[in-house]
Amino acid sequence: MATPADKRNIAIPTVTLVVVAAVLTVGLVTFANLTRDRIAHNQQAWIKQHLDALVPPQSYDNDPLTDTTDVVAPDMLGTAAPVTVYRLRKAGLPVAVAIRSVAPDGYRGPLELLVAIAPGGQLIGVQVIRHNETPGLGDAFENRDAGWLDKFRGLSLTKPPQQRWTVRRDGGDFDAFTGATITPRAIVKAVRLTLEFYQGNEDRLYQDGKPR
Repeated sequence: MATPADKRNIAIPTVTLVVVAAVLTVGLVTFANLTRDRIAHNQQAWIKQHLDALVPPQSYDNDPLTDTTDVVAPDMLGTAAPVTVYRLRKAGLPVAVAIRSVAPDGYRGPLELLVAIAPGGQLIGVQVIRHNETPGLGDAFENRDAGWLDKFRGLSLTKPPQQRWTVRRDGGDFDAFTGATITPRAIVKAVRLTLEFYQGNEDRLYQDGKPR
């Protein structure tokens, strides 16, 4: 039969283990929360950097990272997942939207785009923000000196006409990369479809309700 002293000897290590386990759990939860917050902050800063590269910060006065809406349009935005639309305004008036659409048929898989569009449907600019392309192909839209994406600025569904929204090899107005056609064809198509989505939902994109 265990004596009171034996019970105390057993209880002390047990309590110690419980306390240590509780401290470790709290520490892990705190670390996870801090890490999650840091990741979220870095992601917000990352997307803000891309937004400001497309739309000058002085041209809007709202916070586009909180003034957003999510839309679902698989056939036009390239993904079945919800797509974030960032809304930029000045004194409450629309300045632009930036749509995170997807070019699903790149050479090495999907490419995520950020397509900035002004009221009326004119392109402000396009950036590729995620991709799996090889360094040689990626240089065409990652290297600012290359300027391939700059050619989208000022274009719309009527400039050029919609039937010419493809690469020259397919009878369109857009140059391909040197020695590559699949990825530029995919990007041009995705930008055109994003413009078509915008054209059909322009008013709704600036409202609080969800676009169709």
